[in-house]
Amino acid sequence: MNPWIRRGAFFVAGLVVLAGAGALLVPALYERKSHRVVDVPLSTVVAYRTDAAAVERGRYLFNTRGCAECHGPDGRGVKFINDPAGFVVKAPNISPGPGGVVAAYRPEDWERTLRHGVKPDGRPVFIMPSEDYNRLTDADLAALVAYTRQLAPVAGEPLQSQVPLIVKALYAVGQIRDAAENIDHRLPPSQPVPEAVSVEHGAYVANACLGCHGQHLSGGKIPGTPPDWPPAANLTPGEGSAMTALYASAEAFAAMLRSGQRPDGTKISDVMPFNMLTQMSDTDVAALHLYLKSVPARPAGER
Repeated sequence: MNPWIRRGAFFVAGLVVLAGAGALLVPALYERKSHRVVDVPLSTVVAYRTDAAAVERGRYLFNTRGCAECHGPDGRGVKFINDPAGFVVKAPNISPGPGGVVAAYRPEDWERTLRHGVKPDGRPVFIMPSEDYNRLTDADLAALVAYTRQLAPVAGEPLQSQVPLIVKALYAVGQIRDAAENIDHRLPPSQPVPEAVSVEHGAYVANACLGCHGQHLSGGKIPGTPPDWPPAANLTPGEGSAMTALYASAEAFAAMLRSGQRPDGTKISDVMPFNMLTQMSDTDVAALHLYLKSVPARPAGER
């Protein structure tokens, strides 16, 4: 046999063996990482509230901070990733109804899940962007929990997911990080600031953008998302920024959030959670725009 053909055959055989080994090894590494125990000591635990003011504030946060996007307005859970290649994720039922996952939650369980990305059993959440909720004030955390706990009971299921092998591999080697890896668990809760059109309040609102646009808000491909999902936009004033090119004015920015369209009338991808964004108050929208104009400029894609 021609030595080059023989070498090529050995090479192909080696690739087949490696592929087979990877198919066995990757799921095991994925399971090992996703089932690790994350120890997050809590210095304080926010007590339950049931008063009308807390529930009403919680309603606003539930609908404008992404909860309803994944769990649905009634909490039963919706299928928010349904990629033909086999990446499917349906959020769990967080209502008090049959199949709900929060029925036995204690105040400390809400604290760890929302602020730290850690389930009551100590395992990390995989899909939930707890980075977005880590900086909630104690009052807002209590309000969000108050509203969720009073949802009408509806039937649903726990988390349902089908994760492709490549996503499992990237997660196993640290190219995709869960919320518990991204969060600085040493940070205390945010202190309240006046709800006003200010940079300080805008910075607080912008925490809801971190899961998709990254810790530095410069966007890029959202790790672990299906290949047809577009990259998140650069929200800083840096190179490739949508903010400087299209939304320099607060009016243009607000119009985009309210309509889901660019200034030229073209539709923005449905990946952008416009159901949530359209319900944000005028104060939150204006403050967010003011803050985004103030952040350090970064090139697009640095997350």
